[in-house]
Amino acid sequence: MTVLPAAGQDLLANQAPIDRKMKGIDSLMLQQLIINEVWESPAADLYTDWDNMTVHQTTAALPDSFRIDLRDFCMPTTSRVVTSNYGARWRRQHKGLDIKVYIGDTIRAAFSGKVRIVKNEGARRGYGKYIVIRHTNGLETIYGHLSKWLVEENQEVRAGDPIALGGNTGRSTGSHLHFETRLCGVALNPALMFDFKNQDVVGDEWLFNRDSYNRESAEATRLRGTGGVYRGGDDLEANMASRGSKSSVSRASSVNVRYHKVRKGETLSAIARKHHTTVSSICSLNGIKKTMTLRPGQILKYN
Repeated sequence: MTVLPAAGQDLLANQAPIDRKMKGIDSLMLQQLIINEVWESPAADLYTDWDNMTVHQTTAALPDSFRIDLRDFCMPTTSRVVTSNYGARWRRQHKGLDIKVYIGDTIRAAFSGKVRIVKNEGARRGYGKYIVIRHTNGLETIYGHLSKWLVEENQEVRAGDPIALGGNTGRSTGSHLHFETRLCGVALNPALMFDFKNQDVVGDEWLFNRDSYNRESAEATRLRGTGGVYRGGDDLEANMASRGSKSSVSRASSVNVRYHKVRKGETLSAIARKHHTTVSSICSLNGIKKTMTLRPGQILKYN
């Protein structure tokens, strides 16, 4: 029997009040429609694999732009105190926000999704005890320096579900939550989406755009960061180059790769013209045939 993810169960529950009017519909067909709707999500379009090992996955292609739905959200903590900004810090890139919490404070899932990683990097190392969740809106969130886990790998969670308790594990100088938002493995400034001081998100959605990201990230830090001196370090390309554990040669080449998200009705010829390349080149880069039918939301390399 097919087990639906949480989002699918919601859809089935919402369908229940009108089931009496739909007795003539084959229940198996309805079930399949629900499954299709659940998996036709931004996350399904962006990510092609799933593992419980690699925190900063490099297999997903970062699109030029991507619209992130923020409506079904929960603040990870009720704390309003941001203690450290995203960006340059102590000659390193700090790839998240640090939020003041105390040991034992409840940490909640920011959006609905599925727990990908529950691990401990050990004393004085990195995240310490941490959790990675992949969400249906395309984001992955990381919660670090925890004292206790309340979820398991591959568990489905809803926005607001308790997932952990705050702590001081790993490379940490005091109890706090290290909170990251990532798209295709690339760290994005959480302040672009989350306003911890006002315990809210910035809107119903946020549009990621590679061309304007650095400027928007810097402004988000000024508006929703610690309020201290702005130290820069919002550079998206530098952040992409430093993710994962590939060689420096591989990292350098990944910066120059560009991607296109297929829109409804687009063809390979239209995409090639738009990016001043050829259909043959796109097919070669993506390992596809010229006769392939494109899906809306599909991600293609074009250089």
